[in-house]
Amino acid sequence: MKSKEKYLPLLLFSCVALGIVIGGMLNFPERSLSKANARKAKIDKLIDFIDDEYVDHVNSDSIVDLTVNSILANLDPHSVYIPPSEQSTEAELMRGDFVGIGVNFYMYKDTVTVVRPLANGPAEKAGILAGDRILYADKSKLFGRKLPTDSLFNKLKGEEGSTVLLTVYRKSTGKKLKIPVIRDVVPIKSVDTYLKLNKTTGYIKINRFAENTYSEFRYGLEQLKKQGISTLVIDLRNNGGGYLEKAVEIADELLKDQELIVFTKNKKGTINKTFATEEGIFETGRVYVLIDENSASASEILAGAIQDNDRGTIVGRRSFGKGLVQREMGFEDGSAVRLTTSRYYTPSGRSIQKPYTKGDSEAYVHDFEKRFESGELYAKDKIKVADSLKFKTKKGRIVYGGGGIVPDIFVPLEVKKGEENLGYVLNSGLIGYFVFEQIDQNRNTYKGLDFKAFLSKFYSDKNIVNRFQTYLDQSGLGISVANNDNLVKKYLSAEFARQLFGEDQYYQILLKDDAMLKAILK
Repeated sequence: MKSKEKYLPLLLFSCVALGIVIGGMLNFPERSLSKANARKAKIDKLIDFIDDEYVDHVNSDSIVDLTVNSILANLDPHSVYIPPSEQSTEAELMRGDFVGIGVNFYMYKDTVTVVRPLANGPAEKAGILAGDRILYADKSKLFGRKLPTDSLFNKLKGEEGSTVLLTVYRKSTGKKLKIPVIRDVVPIKSVDTYLKLNKTTGYIKINRFAENTYSEFRYGLEQLKKQGISTLVIDLRNNGGGYLEKAVEIADELLKDQELIVFTKNKKGTINKTFATEEGIFETGRVYVLIDENSASASEILAGAIQDNDRGTIVGRRSFGKGLVQREMGFEDGSAVRLTTSRYYTPSGRSIQKPYTKGDSEAYVHDFEKRFESGELYAKDKIKVADSLKFKTKKGRIVYGGGGIVPDIFVPLEVKKGEENLGYVLNSGLIGYFVFEQIDQNRNTYKGLDFKAFLSKFYSDKNIVNRFQTYLDQSGLGISVANNDNLVKKYLSAEFARQLFGEDQYYQILLKDDAMLKAILK
């Protein structure tokens, strides 16, 4: 709890994309420049001085990056610069698809190893199997080189319809194979799953708000309605946000005509209000929204609209508290900047942006430590709210602004106090790596098993938790699972199910005895 690194994985922001350009006028006499252009010219001239006169060779591109980062660091925590190496991945994630071969993989002992080919994707159609080691993509060697992830992706991506010849080692047969794979558009789902919790209750899990989120949500809701649900649970836990417009479109399906969804205000005082239309397909059923300390931005817009209109019940823990709207535009080198251009407010008039000091991102990061130390993740009465930021919902209920959405029904963390890091490990990639290695030791033992048979086999293994503890010890994390055997076993079995069967089976296990769902379904 003393080290910020423990909480950095929680602070991955999915910001709203729109745009700004930082430009400059070059080679104009100073007397003809406006004050603003003179400032821009000064930066350009300084870089020229360094390029031409500085005693040592300096990469001017890195200086520009440092300059941009330094400028943005003095604004707010969400105005950020995205270098070219990250921007293409960010864009694909928010667009909701990319052109590639369609595999989940990770570097296992310096080798690209397939965790699971995506269902009906190019790799699966070509015959790539879970556990295959990809040695070459055409003539490019992929093993033993410690290539960064973006370089690996680039080797496997390409033009739609193009062919890449993969040389793979299949451990189960001990053979090398050459398999041509025709690249195709691979969807990146933002709705993980939709399913029925009981005869009348549907569940939809949204992991971010991307271009395809609304259409995925609408399809899932339509399917659940056909199955006769009258109650809908929307799970926004660990959803860092994304496109504001997609949260608005989803809220529109749940709210009645002309109910206010959200409004924004810029520095000029211009207010833009967004109202629901008459097109909603679930305006009368019961609604629950699940949130936690990692639900941010667009997630909070949706939760706030539901809460302030008294349309449903918010369940969980206080959300992140991001009430700033960013605009995005790319530079010619493939980089981009996201600049905060307005604040958003929930229908009651609340700003849910948590406090920050310009230029002090450290304190902003450490807000999570304060939540642990205050005990608010275990008791609702520990959540600090300001009476001066009191607002009323449509029916007159009191709600508060100034730092996230406070849930109507509070549900504490599942792990015991003082063992929060275990909870984050269970939701990290580390558990996936462990499970992959367990399966990879002998894939034949799982071959032909259906889901029910797998569960029987898994729960007959009395030593799985002990092996996971050994794995954690060898990773040097110093985290004990001793007091959380049942919780650890649930997450392990869910991850086994995901790698062997898919997302639906993963959630079938993970949602069983889920504390927030218990609070609703009881």
